[in-house]
Amino acid sequence: MVELRPLGPDDLDDLLRLHQDLPERDTYLRFFTTHPVGLPELLDQLVRPGDAHRLTVGAFVGDTLIGAAHCEVLSDPAEAEVAIVVDHRQQAHGLGTLLLEHLASAARRRGVRRFVAEVLTENAAMVRVFRDAGLPMTMRLEGSSYLVTLRLVEGASSYAAAVGERERLADVASLGALLRPKAVAVVGASRRPDSVGHAVLANLLAGGYTGAAHAVNPHADVVADVRCVPSARDLPPGVDLAVLCVPAAAVAQAAEECGERGVRALVVVTSGVTDHPERADALRAAVRRYGMRMVGPNCLGVVNTAEDVRLNATFARGPAPAGRVGVVTQSGGVGIALLEQFAAVELGVSSLVSTGDKFDVSSNDLLMWWQRDEATDLAVVYVESFGNPRKFGVLARALAARKPVLAVRTGSSEVARRAAASHTAAAATPAVNRDALFDQAGVLAMDNLSDVVTTACVLSWQPLPAGNRVAVIGNVGGIGVLAADACARQGLTLPELGEATRAELRSLLPPTASLRNPVDTTADVHDEIFHRCVRAVLDDPGVDAVLVLTAPTAVTDPLPRLADEVPWELGLPVVAVRVGQTAVVDALHPTDPTAGRPVPVFSDPAHAAVALGNAVRYGIWRSRPAGTVPDLPDIDVDAARALVAEFLTGHPDGGWLDPEGVVTLLGHVGLPVAGVRVVRDADEAVAAFHESGRPVALKAAAADVLHKSRAGGVLLGLSDEAAVREGFGVLRERFGPALTGVVVQPMAAPGRELLVGVSSDPTFGPLVGFGLGGVDTDLIGDRTYRLVPLTDLDAREMLTALRAGPALFGENADPRLDTDGIVNVLLRVGRLAELVPEVAELDLNPVVATTASCVVVDARVRLAPVEAGDPFLRRLRT
Repeated sequence: MVELRPLGPDDLDDLLRLHQDLPERDTYLRFFTTHPVGLPELLDQLVRPGDAHRLTVGAFVGDTLIGAAHCEVLSDPAEAEVAIVVDHRQQAHGLGTLLLEHLASAARRRGVRRFVAEVLTENAAMVRVFRDAGLPMTMRLEGSSYLVTLRLVEGASSYAAAVGERERLADVASLGALLRPKAVAVVGASRRPDSVGHAVLANLLAGGYTGAAHAVNPHADVVADVRCVPSARDLPPGVDLAVLCVPAAAVAQAAEECGERGVRALVVVTSGVTDHPERADALRAAVRRYGMRMVGPNCLGVVNTAEDVRLNATFARGPAPAGRVGVVTQSGGVGIALLEQFAAVELGVSSLVSTGDKFDVSSNDLLMWWQRDEATDLAVVYVESFGNPRKFGVLARALAARKPVLAVRTGSSEVARRAAASHTAAAATPAVNRDALFDQAGVLAMDNLSDVVTTACVLSWQPLPAGNRVAVIGNVGGIGVLAADACARQGLTLPELGEATRAELRSLLPPTASLRNPVDTTADVHDEIFHRCVRAVLDDPGVDAVLVLTAPTAVTDPLPRLADEVPWELGLPVVAVRVGQTAVVDALHPTDPTAGRPVPVFSDPAHAAVALGNAVRYGIWRSRPAGTVPDLPDIDVDAARALVAEFLTGHPDGGWLDPEGVVTLLGHVGLPVAGVRVVRDADEAVAAFHESGRPVALKAAAADVLHKSRAGGVLLGLSDEAAVREGFGVLRERFGPALTGVVVQPMAAPGRELLVGVSSDPTFGPLVGFGLGGVDTDLIGDRTYRLVPLTDLDAREMLTALRAGPALFGENADPRLDTDGIVNVLLRVGRLAELVPEVAELDLNPVVATTASCVVVDARVRLAPVEAGDPFLRRLRT
């Protein structure tokens, strides 16, 4: 593990030493000579403060500089020459590529669009660094050198994929010591059976851990039949993982001792560290100094049930049930509950990590681990706060494309948010932002642990549904009605069964049976007939899943052999409900496990419908196209940034743009804005009216007026000079000194009024909102939200996600609005919010959509300065 940060004057000696220690050949490849002239002076320029044309980033192991990358802007401010140097003992480990990544990000923020470099043809290692970066690259041979050009393309998918893959490989490798340790030490192992330290060691031994177990206790010779050493410094070499169960005041020292002994990972179970800044800082410093990974503090521990590991380094009760569900939870209590509930339904976990206060390892690390972990088929995430939501979204989306990801929603109410913040010592996540993040990433979010477990059962045991068409069949008619209602609440449809299916059912069932969906076989049909009916329904081409309802009677009980009778080759999921069952969900296993699948059996059709509905939503999400962030024409980002910079120079604390500035800014990103002219007197208003050539609207430009219509600041349909003069006078009288001007705007064609907005969250970044607009915006409150970057698919889904979406934008909508135009507005607003982070608030209301056009009629934009300095470099320092 290395620390990356920008280099300054205090680093000059280290930078000079790095270059002077290079072997002769490395010096030649770097400078095209073995004796560069004026090296100290050259390096002094690279670390000189306040030089906007140069940027140098260094990589440190401890206090030792082992690599550096720098760029210098050339005559073209969009182009910079780049060079990289790495200690010869650290080469071929990916450090050069990592330095290039971070330097490119920082340079891109400063307006650099291309890196150029001259590389000797024999310097294959440097050429490989440039090529492996994933940036669009060209090479031209000139004599004995290559002239290399790297394009710092914003949002290039190939580059993002390359960076992500490198990070995943490095992250998974670093987690090996945590989840697959060859030796584990429990520091603070106590002789008292009721202590956490004793419980962790006992669980480690009882679980059959396959590696070596050690105990640290200065006051005992043996704990749980394991010989103790007095200090972590006395541990034998080769201990990968140490579990710290010592008092909070001793945690940092214990971590220091572990680092000195070569321990590679820590699990800090102890609480009471985070609330004391000195303790927390000392712990973080020790972890960074020795390059250790750490879970916690204030956590339950970690589990890996793989047969060749069998690690249970927690203080949970009893053994950890082995299975194929990966769990990462910020709450130890939630971890314990999931272990108990998964054990009850025979699911079990492949791995579990309780992150606690998340000083280091977070849910993002586990999402990367599970992508390639063949022992994990499904992931469950409990997160009370996000450190890097955008990264979570990228990683969760990548995992959900291969394996289901389930999340427990938390902090939706104000009381819950306060409890979460107190519990985890972190800011709880705003519910709207969190739900948008989950939706875009394909994460199935649920409000309680029972739904998580029942959904996990369906997804673990049954095929993935291809659609939302459900057939309900049972021998209890009343329960069928309840099931139909429950399915409707989950967005599941009960289609009319095909004629062939009804004919088959008619031939099997008595006249009193109901052949419509839901199918009521009547309570007295024999088991064999019931199973044939289930097979007939499964064979219907208009059905994607089947819900089977059963009640045992004195005559028959069709449930016990149901798993044996289902034709699994059809690939349709089957779930069942058993009247009178006490457990929420149970598993019905086939007689021959190799010939069938377990059927989830629920106690209530409502539980079954929720779990099946979640599986359907995941199946639909997984089968849809991924969506892309399109290249949009007519976007001038540099002009937009220049306008923003000029405004903030005059308004250092930020503020609302004037109407002309709003129109100009929106025009820079190609948004279709109805023309406006701001006037100061009635004569100017009349002149603007004549220039427009049609009826106009007059709008008051006044401080602190958000809804102009509601405040009486909009006059519509003024069609002659007299009306315009009179209207100007009305607005001047109505708003008095607060009136800074009047906007004259041609009347837009009548249409549907919509709202498009942006709000910026310090943790999540910009959030794009869409909904019904006009004066009833807040009254109706029909809105949907997505985080940037906004894909074309995200934008189209925002239309149908409204409650009124199907009626307004569905196939049968009348009239058919210009959906392409609305999507275009959403995408351009998303790009503005993404590329110009100083846009703190944006409100396009109304956006008027007709059958042929979509026009922004009114808009407000508030700008605010971002945190001083380069945000990328701040991230490097932290």
